[in-house]
Amino acid sequence: MLSLFAQHLGQDRFCILVEYLCSTQSILPVPQSIAGFPAMMTLADRVQTDEDPAPIEFAQYYPETIEKVLHFSGKGRDMTEFETFLDQAEQAGQQNLLLLTGDKLKKHSSGQRLATDRTRYLESVNAVIAAKKRKTFHIGVAFNPFKYTEAERDAQYFKLHKKIRAGADFLITQLGFDLEQTKHAQALLALDYPDFPLIACVMPLTLRRAQFMLRHQVAGIVISEHVLKVLEQEDRGDSAQAEKNVYARCALQILICKHLGYKGVHLSSCHKPQEQTQLEQALQQYQHLSLTECEQLWYQLWQTTTHRVFQPRVEIFRKKVTSTQIFKYKNMQLLHGVFFSSKAALQVGRFVFKAAFWDRPNASHLLLKVEHFSKHHAVGCDSCGQCRLSETLYICPEICPKGLANGPCGGTTLDRCEFGDRECIHSVKARLAKAVGQTELLKTELIPAVSIETRATSSWKNWFKSIES
Repeated sequence: MLSLFAQHLGQDRFCILVEYLCSTQSILPVPQSIAGFPAMMTLADRVQTDEDPAPIEFAQYYPETIEKVLHFSGKGRDMTEFETFLDQAEQAGQQNLLLLTGDKLKKHSSGQRLATDRTRYLESVNAVIAAKKRKTFHIGVAFNPFKYTEAERDAQYFKLHKKIRAGADFLITQLGFDLEQTKHAQALLALDYPDFPLIACVMPLTLRRAQFMLRHQVAGIVISEHVLKVLEQEDRGDSAQAEKNVYARCALQILICKHLGYKGVHLSSCHKPQEQTQLEQALQQYQHLSLTECEQLWYQLWQTTTHRVFQPRVEIFRKKVTSTQIFKYKNMQLLHGVFFSSKAALQVGRFVFKAAFWDRPNASHLLLKVEHFSKHHAVGCDSCGQCRLSETLYICPEICPKGLANGPCGGTTLDRCEFGDRECIHSVKARLAKAVGQTELLKTELIPAVSIETRATSSWKNWFKSIES
């Protein structure tokens, strides 16, 4: 039986998912509706700390009659832990899931690996595949349309195709305030998936919240200089009017999304009853307005007439794929064909690695050393034991601090990795894919997660043993 949330989406009933943090000890009332829109609770995972109580545990404090969406963040987790979560969710009768790769762990402060046998980050694509097999869950994924270089925008959309192909049922955007990007996301999704439910993340943005996100560099969220300036100006003036404007903007953004065809909103930082009351009053005040009228009032409240003030003010130099990168790709592709996928290579490889000799500790260790030596300096190999180079345009996913193979997280900024110490490899990959005509590969190839047991073993041996006839 479909969850109530899934039924609402199927009936085109605009929903409001009210986000609650599991780190709080307070059990707050959950509204059944806000301004006539069905309301449900969504429980965030590991937002404030890496040790926050799990949403599956926190959900037990609320009645079963309250519809819930449970988040699961893959940061620092593996497939075994996720399967345990799915078991618990099934036992508790929880059907609605939002599966996220997650921002960086608080203890993962640099681009260095966590440990030699690290779990890395479980990608949402792999989590969706696993959850879909259960046939009992209504599965959501995240998407960040607020990207301002061609490569990182392409990379986000390539991975979005994978998430839907893997079996996602609905999509929630990152928090953002650029209406043009909000429109662009809806329009592009409608081209390929006209009936796919899209939900926008919104927030009553106060000066304090904006300053917090800037100070802590919250991944993937753009707070422009103009936005901060307007909030500071209002804060110095009439505080009551400033607070009223906060909820007016949030209400207008919700109504604009509804007019655009979004199926609902994910409402952050509005879990207190008094906050919900203020938002409801603003929604009731503006519900009669048309899309054009809502947009005009939105821009007026932000003291602008253009969407450009919501974008980061950084000079963007369009990066190009170099001849060296193309040569490396073609050379690696040729080598892979000769030594791993050709008929002769498959016959020889199956014969060689069938020998019990390679199961001896010394031989196995020597083989791993030789493989690492031959690949590490060329592509950054870290001995994952499940080489995915042919599926990632020969750009090793192990050099991503999160170890993501299927595409980027949402935390990049102008092609820079969330960790800040490198360019996002998925932006590099997106540019290369266009140059060599391989964009379909990045949209359709679902790359399996690497298990902990496979790491620190030879991918050569594993490859040929996996295709034994």
